[in-house]
Amino acid sequence: MVWNWEQADWPHFTYDKKVLEPLESEFLLRSGEFLGVFRHVGANDRDQIRIDLISEEALKTSAIEGEYLNRENLQSSLRQQLGLGSEIRHIPPAAERGIAEMMADVYLRFADTLSHRTLYAWHKMVMSGERGIGTIGSYRQHADAMQIVSNRLDKPKVHFEAPPSARVKTEMDAFAAWFNETAPKGKIPIPALTRVGIAHLYFESIHPFEDGNGRIGRALCEKALAQSLGEPSLIALAYTIERHRKAYYDHLEASNKSNAITDWLLYFAKTILEAQRVTLARVEFSVAKAKFYERYRGHFNERQEKVITRMFREGIDGFKGGLSAENYIAITQASRASATRDLQDLVAKGALIRTGERRYTRYALNTLAGRA
Repeated sequence: MVWNWEQADWPHFTYDKKVLEPLESEFLLRSGEFLGVFRHVGANDRDQIRIDLISEEALKTSAIEGEYLNRENLQSSLRQQLGLGSEIRHIPPAAERGIAEMMADVYLRFADTLSHRTLYAWHKMVMSGERGIGTIGSYRQHADAMQIVSNRLDKPKVHFEAPPSARVKTEMDAFAAWFNETAPKGKIPIPALTRVGIAHLYFESIHPFEDGNGRIGRALCEKALAQSLGEPSLIALAYTIERHRKAYYDHLEASNKSNAITDWLLYFAKTILEAQRVTLARVEFSVAKAKFYERYRGHFNERQEKVITRMFREGIDGFKGGLSAENYIAITQASRASATRDLQDLVAKGALIRTGERRYTRYALNTLAGRA
């Protein structure tokens, strides 16, 4: 197998600009729509939305790699990193603290040029608490081939092999120069979606670190998008990728054998546009949540508060299968009679919408209620 980096035209990627132009235009249009909605949100709500969106990205970019973190610890650390916390109640575990530091750094310093120092710092953050990695805070140095493999140890399937460690520093010199030169204010700026798609594939093809390449590669996407918009990006990219993780890996694998990458760029551009739609829906959901609580503050008993909080925690996807009386009982430990009264009261107040009958009865949040 001859990989993309072994070919004569590496790293001069070729693609059809024409087919990407409509997607580039759609991205700019939707970016303006999102910024318009976000600027009409109150200052306190904006801060909470930032924390919610960034923490969700941190959770999902880690989940893509099979690492599952604690949301509350992440949000606590993010508040401190972004200067939104007045006191430190506890020190979050290293994994949550490290990814929060990287996400905050991407958010706050998106306009900075890319350097080896930045990437080394991100790697230290992402690998915080790791003990099984030989080189942390620097590019890989081991002599063994860097391969992405699956299946049994005795019959491994090699999905990709990256350049040898001896080549990584030279490759990353070229990558950083390309990244900075193609920025909106660089020598050879290129459109947002095209640049982000190339940056991610280019970086993942080099695979410069022993571990953490996926998380750092997606952070570079966030940085590139923010530079294109001229302000921090809150786009739900990792959230969207994680929902279609197999397609993400399949497209990466299909794109590491040639430097003609139109198909990859189309896939990744469409993924970013989907992430924009998700982000806008989540902001609208957060606004509806704030208005919902404003309307119903003090109207629920302790059990009802607990269930409503649990339902909102599910986000825009909602409570899987809808909330049932059995779910209510399991969450609150209430009797069936109390659960029935509570649910009937929530429906009567307009907080929940009831559908179905008998054992098929389900309840959903009425987020439109807060707008009345």
